[in-house]
Amino acid sequence: MGWSLGYLKPREPEFLDALFMSAGRALYLANAFESKCKYLLRIGNLVEAVGSDPVLGLQDAIAALPADKMLGPTLRALGDHLSWARTWDTDVLDKAREARNFIAHEGADVGDICFSDRRQILAHASRLRDAVTDLTRGDNIVSLWVFGTEEPHEPPPTHLIDAYPAMVDDWVFGHFGDLLNDDELPKQRATPETEQDSASSPVADHG
Repeated sequence: MGWSLGYLKPREPEFLDALFMSAGRALYLANAFESKCKYLLRIGNLVEAVGSDPVLGLQDAIAALPADKMLGPTLRALGDHLSWARTWDTDVLDKAREARNFIAHEGADVGDICFSDRRQILAHASRLRDAVTDLTRGDNIVSLWVFGTEEPHEPPPTHLIDAYPAMVDDWVFGHFGDLLNDDELPKQRATPETEQDSASSPVADHG
């Protein structure tokens, strides 16, 4: 069927609701991560513009800022403007960029909701969880840079930095309970033709 919604009821509405809640929360985090990166680059460009022309007014300097870049070029450009960005873990941030792209483009892509079964939905949620884990590691770094930019004289909030990955995982996926901890969940997206029906198991309270 060409339409994304039809008259057939989804096979697993409760599991789909859980997945879509996770996908929406993951998208919020992905959008926030990208916004923070662009914010840092704008600040870096502004500092550079004012430093190169001390008589330039603030409004003129803001008006002269270059247009925002896509996430990849933004991350690469940050190292030219932020001294602490030059020592970043490029692998962590590149994985965060890839995770952002997966979340934005495939985060809720579980196939036809009329035929998606429990195992298929949980497998996709598990892949989404892996992406959110990668995103969170990069977001933790970039969030620290934002904090350092806005609060240069304050010590880093180490308790929040340490707790952040678990906080994010619980907020995005806590309503699945232990259902995503199955090591036998497939790592590739399955199709209705290759999936067999499995007994439903209740999803934890969404809270």
